[in-house]
Amino acid sequence: MGILYGMVARGQVVLAEFSATQTNASVVARLILEKMKEVKNNCISSFSHHPYIFHVKGTDGLTVLCMADDASGRIIPFAFLEDIHKKFVKTFGRAVHSASAYAMNDEFSRVLCQQMDHFSRNPNVDRLNRLKGEMNQVQSVLIDNIEKALERGDHLALLVEKAITMQQPMQGNNSTVALKRKARSYKNVIWWRDCKFTATLMLLFLLTIVYVSLAFVCNGLFLSSCFNHMTMASVVPHMF
Repeated sequence: MGILYGMVARGQVVLAEFSATQTNASVVARLILEKMKEVKNNCISSFSHHPYIFHVKGTDGLTVLCMADDASGRIIPFAFLEDIHKKFVKTFGRAVHSASAYAMNDEFSRVLCQQMDHFSRNPNVDRLNRLKGEMNQVQSVLIDNIEKALERGDHLALLVEKAITMQQPMQGNNSTVALKRKARSYKNVIWWRDCKFTATLMLLFLLTIVYVSLAFVCNGLFLSSCFNHMTMASVVPHMF
């Protein structure tokens, strides 16, 4: 079913809304607005009202809300809310901060209807957002690994410096100088190793982005449509 209801409000004042089906979504939406009136900062929330989920995004004094079925997940509804917020602010500008109830409903309810249908029925929206989610997960893992590697390198360097400090009272100047040289050499080895490790991770990240982009363009993880196109292109000259 997808997204069935959409609303844009300023505080408790509903500026525009649209429902694709006969439900009590409007009543529940107003109860949610009442519940969230004490939230001053920007927020993102979801509320379950079986068998539907209400998703809410508050930004700069505006609240954008939608009702979707549970199968829609969270990525698509919140992408819809982000899109609606941008379109609403771009269309009405500063007027959104002083408009009366339903002042934008005649014009913007059509936009809500169109975008609800787009995000509910367009298969590319679901596929694109899934790929974006996968890319964000890969990026998060790579960044986490890089940070851990850098932290490990800093920790080892700190241990070396502590070892030098402890050795200084116990040994003469020559041995201390030699130990410092070894410590610098060891730190350089650690630094180069971390640089290589970071470069490898970044290369893997770039390759992952390329592969995910190809998977999106070629309609599948195995790039079947692209390979089929290449095969047909190679076969056609032989026919002549």
